[in-house]
Amino acid sequence: MTEKRPLAVDIDGTFLKTDMLFEGFWLALGKQPMNTLKTVARHWTDRARLKREITELADVNVELLPVNPDIQAYMEQAREDGREVIFASASDESLVQRLADHHGVEGQHIGSNGDVNLKGSAKAVALNARFGEGNYAYAGDQRLDLAVWKCAGEAIVVGHHPGVTKQLEDEGVEVVQLKKSWSRRSLAKGLRPHQWVKNILLLLPLIAAHSLDPMALLRVVLAIAAFSAAASSIYVVNDLLDLEADRLHPKKRFRPLAAGSARIPDAMLTSVALGIFALGVGYIISWPLFWVIALYMALSLSYSLKLKKMRWVDIATLAGLYTLRVIAGALAAQVVASGWMVAFIFPTFLALGCVKRLTELTLAKSDGKVPGRGYRRSDREDLLNVAGLGVFFSLVIFLLYTFSATAVSLYDDLWLLRLAIIPLALWQIRMVILGWQGKQDYDPIVFAMRDKTGIMIITVTVLILFYASGSIV
Repeated sequence: MTEKRPLAVDIDGTFLKTDMLFEGFWLALGKQPMNTLKTVARHWTDRARLKREITELADVNVELLPVNPDIQAYMEQAREDGREVIFASASDESLVQRLADHHGVEGQHIGSNGDVNLKGSAKAVALNARFGEGNYAYAGDQRLDLAVWKCAGEAIVVGHHPGVTKQLEDEGVEVVQLKKSWSRRSLAKGLRPHQWVKNILLLLPLIAAHSLDPMALLRVVLAIAAFSAAASSIYVVNDLLDLEADRLHPKKRFRPLAAGSARIPDAMLTSVALGIFALGVGYIISWPLFWVIALYMALSLSYSLKLKKMRWVDIATLAGLYTLRVIAGALAAQVVASGWMVAFIFPTFLALGCVKRLTELTLAKSDGKVPGRGYRRSDREDLLNVAGLGVFFSLVIFLLYTFSATAVSLYDDLWLLRLAIIPLALWQIRMVILGWQGKQDYDPIVFAMRDKTGIMIITVTVLILFYASGSIV
């Protein structure tokens, strides 16, 4: 009877809402990037060996891997009905066994062994040898599983595969359909479009130069689109490198890749496409902008791979990335990026980088290192001091700027310009205090865009600057 058929369950994309080979690759890449890339290059055509060596490089924490609740419930019901339930996966057999042990799935499980890649027809041969053709049920999620489903007496198809389902039914195979665990809409959320607001900084050089050139504005808007694409490209890479750390985070564990609501291969392709788009737009506008975007992406990638785990270096890198946005805006608008502006931006965002870490540490639930970062709660006072220095130097630079020849040429009322330092100081100090108290979002820039009080303070600052320039009469 169907109810008593042994049930063999695929793991990647079926039981799990992720793929253990890709999980291992990104975990290994974050820990041993050169060894990982060498391993992939050496064994690209030998998937069984590749899986074995990636497993050895990356100690994947199977306890954190997201599970498809529908297939898990199906397996539990099968065991209650007295059916034998095993995993039959193309993942390395050592990982298969660890996952089975964690979830209490007893039995003799099968997986790739370093010599044989247990996928497609190879898996069908193994299951036929174990149970006999037509005497087992198999749960899978890819068209490649068709070779196994055809040999099974019952096919549990995860996801929407109407062509496969019809073909199986036509051949007399019983079919059970379960919904997939991922969506491309979820992947779109992983691009973090809400973060694109940061790229408004590219408008700053155009505004500071008091330029009204429509072509310059168009170039800056295109540059903003390029930087948004570049940022999203690296956000995806960052999320792939941070899968385990994000799953231990109270909020980041809901990110699409960490939660398994988006597929890792789709994310990788999307990241590459966005990077190409960003560099292409930069090339169309100008070669200097192309190289700034390339530098931004390289520095962001270095941050994701290594620098974010290094105390103080990570904050300086974040400040540098924001400074690059301003330089890119000047190149796109074809205006001169004032040294005063660059000197003001860096300490300002150095302070905000400290605020970001202060918020994380204040909200942390333990005194250990924040997952994926190099800070502990004991670092809060040092971060507060550095944030204070950042605020101090940015305000001093702004004040000195008001006495410069550049300010004299752009502003009619220098005393009014100097008055802007008051709301500017109020906004920065308030951001630091809120970070210290843990009352911000994990990203201070995103928080600032939603903070009504902060927006009001910034609006007052902008109005003072306009009045000082004589733009408002």
